[in-house]
Amino acid sequence: MDLKENDILSKDHKNLRNKRIRTIVSFVMIIILLVILFFISVNIGSLKVSFKKLFDGLFIKYNPDVATIYDLRFPRIIISMLAGAAIAVSGVLFQAVLKNPLADPGIIGISSGAGFAAVCITAFAPTLYFFTPVAACFGGIAAFVIVYALSWKGGLSPLRIILTGVAVEAFFTGMSSVVNSMSGGDRTGVASIVEGNITQKTWDDAATLFPYVVVGLVLSVLFIGRCNLLALEDKTARSLGVNVNRTRIIISVIAVILASISTAVVGAISFLGLIVPHIGRILVGSDHKRLVPFSVFAGAFTFLLADTIGRTICRPYEVSAAVVMSVIVGPFFILLLRGKR
Repeated sequence: MDLKENDILSKDHKNLRNKRIRTIVSFVMIIILLVILFFISVNIGSLKVSFKKLFDGLFIKYNPDVATIYDLRFPRIIISMLAGAAIAVSGVLFQAVLKNPLADPGIIGISSGAGFAAVCITAFAPTLYFFTPVAACFGGIAAFVIVYALSWKGGLSPLRIILTGVAVEAFFTGMSSVVNSMSGGDRTGVASIVEGNITQKTWDDAATLFPYVVVGLVLSVLFIGRCNLLALEDKTARSLGVNVNRTRIIISVIAVILASISTAVVGAISFLGLIVPHIGRILVGSDHKRLVPFSVFAGAFTFLLADTIGRTICRPYEVSAAVVMSVIVGPFFILLLRGKR
């Protein structure tokens, strides 16, 4: 028995060590890939600069090429990274709350509800532009309440939530298209939200997005432990002193805020909040203490990659990051549905 117990303990210790190594390697690799992709994205276009020239132009002395890149490309890159991180973490939180690996702010209608609110402000009250993120949050929360209310039937079924969310998403997406058509389809702000196009984004948009995303991510980190407890049975979580319903509501609101703020600036992006958490679980495991931080970097990388592909694949024309995500990740979603019991 002692030999068997020692063998089991040795095997567990080895598995734990391998898991830690894989986690460290995954974090290091995703950060390196993000840095490389950042530099590649900076140099896509007619102006190209070396790393030294870029560093000197940003921090040491003025360089007209670097200044042009800073004004035109940097806002788009920063917005892509912020929005990607926010949407990915939002997906992690929704999957924890709903105990459903197929939950995603785009699929369950949150993004489209937020997008519709942002479109209405942009189209009919452009002078209230700075309140667009707040309106988007209310739109996302309204969509979330509608999905939950329509899904309730003596309890919440993950399948009913997904199906209801798809219907709500289609409704709000259609309403956003109607508003876009009513405005003539030529208002850059409305069209960019509907189409998920970030071509014309500026430092003002980045400044609008930054504080909301930072606050949302900090709140997400504070509730990492609660997300792990929600993975347990409700009775078990309550026995540990957790108010399950209140915790679900708080984490859901954080997830809605992250998804809504991103949607207000970059438009509705489907599947990003679905694929990144799944990749994260494969690489770093299901513990949210590792999954949430990893999703921040992986989400930033994925969205920036989608935008970079969209900028290059049909040059001089561009394909929006939302379209790239749908085309590439859509089949992945179908495989998940086929493989889920």
